[in-house]
Amino acid sequence: MIISELELTESAKQFLSEQGIATLYPPQEQSVAAGLLEGQNLLVSAPTASGKTLIAVLAMLSFLPNKEGKIVYLTPLRALASEKFAEFKKLEKISPGRKIRVTISTGDLDSVDRESESSDIIVLTNEKMDSLMRHGADWIDKIGLVVADEIHLIGDQDRGPTLEIILTKLKELPTRPQILGLSATITNAEELSEWLNCKLVLSSWRPVPLTEGVFEGGTVLWSNGNSAEIESSTRGPPVDLCLDTIRGGGQSLIFAETRARSASLAAKGADVVSKFLSTREKKYLDDIAKKLLENNEHTEQVKALSALLKKGVGFHHAGLNQNCRQIIETEFRSGKIKLLASTPTLAAGVNLPARRVVISSIARYDAKAGANKPISIMEYKQLCGRAGRPQYDSFGEAVIVGNSNASELIDYYINGSPEPIESQLGDDKSLRIHVLSYIVSNPGTKNDDLFEFFSKTLAGLQIRKNTLRFAIEIAKKFLLREELIIQKGERFASTEFGKKVSMLYIDPITAIYFKRGLKSVSKKRHTLGFLHLISSCEEFFPKFSLRNKDYEIMSTLLENHPSELIEPISEYDCSRSLLALHSWLNESSEIYLSDNLNIESGDMHRMAETANWLSYCLYEIAKLLGRSDLLEELDILRKRLVYGIREELVELVQIKGIGRVRARRLYERGIKTIDDLKRIPTDRLAEIDKIGPTVADNVKSQLKKLR
Repeated sequence: MIISELELTESAKQFLSEQGIATLYPPQEQSVAAGLLEGQNLLVSAPTASGKTLIAVLAMLSFLPNKEGKIVYLTPLRALASEKFAEFKKLEKISPGRKIRVTISTGDLDSVDRESESSDIIVLTNEKMDSLMRHGADWIDKIGLVVADEIHLIGDQDRGPTLEIILTKLKELPTRPQILGLSATITNAEELSEWLNCKLVLSSWRPVPLTEGVFEGGTVLWSNGNSAEIESSTRGPPVDLCLDTIRGGGQSLIFAETRARSASLAAKGADVVSKFLSTREKKYLDDIAKKLLENNEHTEQVKALSALLKKGVGFHHAGLNQNCRQIIETEFRSGKIKLLASTPTLAAGVNLPARRVVISSIARYDAKAGANKPISIMEYKQLCGRAGRPQYDSFGEAVIVGNSNASELIDYYINGSPEPIESQLGDDKSLRIHVLSYIVSNPGTKNDDLFEFFSKTLAGLQIRKNTLRFAIEIAKKFLLREELIIQKGERFASTEFGKKVSMLYIDPITAIYFKRGLKSVSKKRHTLGFLHLISSCEEFFPKFSLRNKDYEIMSTLLENHPSELIEPISEYDCSRSLLALHSWLNESSEIYLSDNLNIESGDMHRMAETANWLSYCLYEIAKLLGRSDLLEELDILRKRLVYGIREELVELVQIKGIGRVRARRLYERGIKTIDDLKRIPTDRLAEIDKIGPTVADNVKSQLKKLR
């Protein structure tokens, strides 16, 4: 099917032509035939890289000129939301009789983003959508098209329940919006489409054919019956498999089970990979490596990454900060990085395909089980989906590194079907969160109302009615006991505390823990105590356990700040994350955090971001409890967490462009307040280390507006 045959406006067809799109892939053609452009609800289940995003774009192009209302695009991750926002921003070029506006909203979960009110296409994370629905954003009732990306993640224990709840609410909106679900290949797609009231579009087509195999004893045994000998070396099978592809002009991606393993595998391949680089590529990568060093503190990790980058190799994991990850992703996409070793988180994130994907181990550490467990077939298929670059390769390959069990791996993973998607809404945590949310949004609700709503979820379809009713009853009794909801006759309503907890978007157990802690706080300073509350709660991540050598450091910290503790605690009640947060607030460098606590930049920034959010929750709960005596310290704590500063710098960092490093330089030169900044001449300000003329002019410009 060619684009010119579609029932779209001429401006829409011209837009697609400008994007280089002239014909449709089979899954796209199937979707159009199933009623995509007529507003039909669809669930599209197809492999990675089969063109599902264009299916969403076609639905948008059809919707915008013909129907009133908003388009919502839901994604599970912020990185994916940013990627899709950049892609959909191009739609502002079309003119269906009005100016199109595309926005993204992924941040603060305790607010309504006013910018979305005037937007046509809104890209959101699932959690942000849930939060907006809880806050009763006016524009929710104007939604006419919902695109739910990665909808198979309904089966994910952490992210699944939120997606399930918002889809249940969205399909029940009075406007009855068109729902388009985009999914990887799933076994029980019929059941999911029945729940969503969608037509099912099933496809196994890929633009780049995929061959899967298992490496064993120096040979890849392909699932099609063929085999290939691999030149072996002391570098190990994963690297040898990658080098085999790089020799043929392709790129390789290794999925490693841990961060340390990803860095180790990248290092093993570096010297050989560098021999395949042209002089021009080496010069380019030298410049990129220097740029990486210039824009980051020189931790051992950053120096190692920079050295590998020069040789056309990289590693990627959550310990890297956003700047490093972005450089690695950009250079891998451009083809300059030939070998990339990554933890599996990359498979669920940004789109980085390679000719050959190597799965170095099918074992993953499961924190809940406390042991290594084999990955699921669904995860294996997701990893395989990265094999084959549509613009560059005519084929893709995925290889598992086996261990004398090739036939078992082929039977189970390669020939096996992904596990059915099962609702995760029935667990205690999910139900207490979402039962509370429903009661907050529907004051005066009855038991039957509550059960009727949850019966419309996927859990309602998959779980026995009596089991679901019993689980809801347990959640309700917990919420009553902890005074988050109240009962009057047959009806239920939230307390002010319950409403606040739901709007703050935290687990009721975390809120109860915070409430109890705040009630016992005296009027003294309690910064360390607040940090302990935050880092100990269920919601905080990432959590790092104390190592043997950390116990003495933690014990000393507690001994030096006894008055700041909310309750008596010992070092055994604490985590390395608490040490990191305390060091961050005392302006420790990334080098110090890495060398002394083994906390890398990416982890520290995620901890600071999470702690900032949880300190805001503490502030709001303290306000609700009437603890106005605590609000100033909690407000200051938030600002310190954002910038990683001591308290004396809080005023200076309020000026845009002045962060922790510049603020400290200014303070050391006697410039301690905004008034001091106003008094110093621009030329003298520019002479201060880390400031310079551009920053000085910008600071002075801001100060003029403060008058």
